[in-house]
Amino acid sequence: MGALVSCFSAAEETKRPPPPRRRSALNAPLEAAGGLGSSERWSKGRAGRKERAEEALIHEQALAAAALLLAQQNGGALPFDRSSSLHHPSRGKKKQALPRSSSSRARSLTDPVVQPQQLVNQDLMIDNLETNHFVLVHGGGFGAWCWYKTIALLEDSGFKVNAIDLTGSGIHSFDTNEITTLPEYVQPLTSFLETLDDGEKVILVGHDFGGACISYAMEMFPSKIAKAVFLCAAMLTSGQSTLDMFSQQADTNDLMRQAQILVYANGNDHPPTAIDLNKSSLKELLFNQSPAKDITLALVSMRSIPFAPVLEKLSLTDKNYGSVRRFYIETTEDNGIPLSLQQNMCGSDPPERVLRLKGADHSPFFSKPQALNKLLVEISKIVSPQVQ
Repeated sequence: MGALVSCFSAAEETKRPPPPRRRSALNAPLEAAGGLGSSERWSKGRAGRKERAEEALIHEQALAAAALLLAQQNGGALPFDRSSSLHHPSRGKKKQALPRSSSSRARSLTDPVVQPQQLVNQDLMIDNLETNHFVLVHGGGFGAWCWYKTIALLEDSGFKVNAIDLTGSGIHSFDTNEITTLPEYVQPLTSFLETLDDGEKVILVGHDFGGACISYAMEMFPSKIAKAVFLCAAMLTSGQSTLDMFSQQADTNDLMRQAQILVYANGNDHPPTAIDLNKSSLKELLFNQSPAKDITLALVSMRSIPFAPVLEKLSLTDKNYGSVRRFYIETTEDNGIPLSLQQNMCGSDPPERVLRLKGADHSPFFSKPQALNKLLVEISKIVSPQVQ
């Protein structure tokens, strides 16, 4: 607006002399700068428009999530579907190939802003892959909502994606305190796998406690899972529980102890029914590298973790679980499952390949979304050694 006023002022000067005006110390530096003031205002205006655009995107995503919640108040656990608002271009402006990140942090060289075709090799042919279908399984306390960036990036790369709300998680309206077994907790995932057509396979991605959940699914439906990706997740051996895994770091992880609050819904004389989360400790434990807006989303969306499934020991066989190709993605700045514990799990039962996300915290779908997407796409292209 200031530049427009300047243009009109210049036109008037050709008709009559300008009226005398007072010079002040405040105006002098701007005049001496030869118009830098308007340039600065233009830059600030541009930055403001960018911030407003990002805020509008977050707002639209929140509205879409609220609409989905209202539509599913009957308690059904449908696959999470991202809102079409991610593809809502502004009138008269060029459509963006990727949604902008809500992060206010400076970007690093390991997490660049690139176009989808730069994230994957240009010779990637989706139809030539063993499967182009990802199924994302959240960790303890999270929900399908945590994958919103990953869903957008994978779909923009041409993949089919479903994110599952496990029982009592996300928008699945079930009391966490009433979940008594791991199969009950994983039921939305196993029900989804049962609906797949004969011969149809998916790539399972499990985060955190979701690692134990996809391990259970691998034992139940090995023929329907092409690959399993453990993302800073509990990758257990047969006879081991998730609690056994976490117990390996119990004496050294003060943040974990501070963040956990045991819930005794059946009374203090009975075993705990759930693990609640102390939100004042979660930022440092789970989101120490994540953008502030994603942390805010998580703090208002996370729910309690059912206690009984964490105690349940897995029964895994070489014939079923062992027949599925496994991949592990390490996160180097992880305070939830420290890198040393991730490496111990990989050493106990080595996967086919271990990949690493540098600079990622325990929530890499927030802190390193594009780098995570690149690794997932690369994993989808890895051909079985038997085929080679």
